[in-house]
Amino acid sequence: MSATPDTHDIDTNTGSIDRRIERRLAAQPSQDGDGVKIKRLHDFGGGLDPFLMLDELGSDRPDDYIGGFPPHPHRGIQTLTYVIHGGLTHEDHLGHSSTIEAGDAQWMHTGRGIIHSEMPLTDHQGLHAFQLWLNLATRDKLSPATYRDVKAAEMPHLTQDGASLTALGGHWQASNGEAIDGPLEALAGQGAVAHLSLNEGASLALTADAPTLLAYVFDGALAIAGENVTAGELVRLSEGDRLSLTSPNGAQALLLAGVPHREPIAHYGPFVMNSEAELQQALRDYRDGTLTG
Repeated sequence: MSATPDTHDIDTNTGSIDRRIERRLAAQPSQDGDGVKIKRLHDFGGGLDPFLMLDELGSDRPDDYIGGFPPHPHRGIQTLTYVIHGGLTHEDHLGHSSTIEAGDAQWMHTGRGIIHSEMPLTDHQGLHAFQLWLNLATRDKLSPATYRDVKAAEMPHLTQDGASLTALGGHWQASNGEAIDGPLEALAGQGAVAHLSLNEGASLALTADAPTLLAYVFDGALAIAGENVTAGELVRLSEGDRLSLTSPNGAQALLLAGVPHREPIAHYGPFVMNSEAELQQALRDYRDGTLTG
């Protein structure tokens, strides 16, 4: 059920409706792979649909991440990995091998199944990266696996007076009409992902009417329609078509937009399907060596 917007949320000149914070989630410390320390947010109950999970990897201590993520399987999802500094080397059973570094991204459509590894690289600041899980629609869960990496130079930027938005994927538009499209055009759930950076005192207004709109702040503090969001918080925004972002002291955030599948979600470890029976089949296929077809 969606609430009717308050009258103060509506611009009487344009009819635009401000998107406000309706839910907050705090990243929790966890670990994955070979002891890699992470901050994790997840909702496998559909509350962030089509998004499932966001991990933040960030440390200047090599012991926190150097073990990386040895070979492991996936089925039924897409992953998007984005590096702020440091790097990751990807290898998979399809023969893909590539390294992404600061500002680069890699996208993996696991479909029926993929077995891959991600091993970290470091620079003088250590490692800082994100991995996002997107749920695949039922019709795509057993589709062929694919992989793509995207270099920083391929990503367009929208800049305005101390504000910068880098589009990894999907369509992004400022309220003044300026628009950019990220190179990753096949994100599940018509997904769109961007990296927002605001200098001290800067602001940015976006036209944003996607049913699901999320913001994860990872540096500083961001104000959305007047409400503060601090580093380590993810917020889901209410319905509307205008997103107003400001920061008194500077901030960086990931913005995520998409269209929910509204389908059953069954999750176990690296597998996300629609039913318990499908999860059991994925486990059997992995044990039998037939996960990838």
